[in-house]
Amino acid sequence: MKNLADTDETLLIRTDHSDQAAWQALLTAVTTPNKNGFLANVHVVDDVAYSDLTTEQAVSVARARGDLLIVADTTALTGPEMPLLAVLPFDGDEDDDYDEDEDEDGETKQEHGELRVIAAELWSIENNISLANMDWEDFVNAADEGVFRGF
Repeated sequence: MKNLADTDETLLIRTDHSDQAAWQALLTAVTTPNKNGFLANVHVVDDVAYSDLTTEQAVSVARARGDLLIVADTTALTGPEMPLLAVLPFDGDEDDDYDEDEDEDGETKQEHGELRVIAAELWSIENNISLANMDWEDFVNAADEGVFRGF
């Protein structure tokens, strides 16, 4: 896999290259400020080298950077609300009283968080997670059927 840009911005990686018009619509939605002027601070990675990147590969990329990562996959490009996949690697300090690899029920703990976020609300997650204004759980708890559509 190619090296990613060294940037302080949140990476938005395109993994589906099947529909250029859908991609342009998604980019317009993401790069248009909301009515209060808020905008996601993203670095767009539009390279066929990342076509069909799996969630596990995305987690690996995110963990290497230690940051929130946004994935523009097939679901994002085909859904009417353009639900992007937000991926956040956990730092390993969560649930310190549990075994490193298993939770209290003996099941493997998830090492990252995944949440769909509609393109028009990407700014909210990106701004607040990047600045540590809010916790990941705030967005997960506000999601409807696994999709964050705003507060």
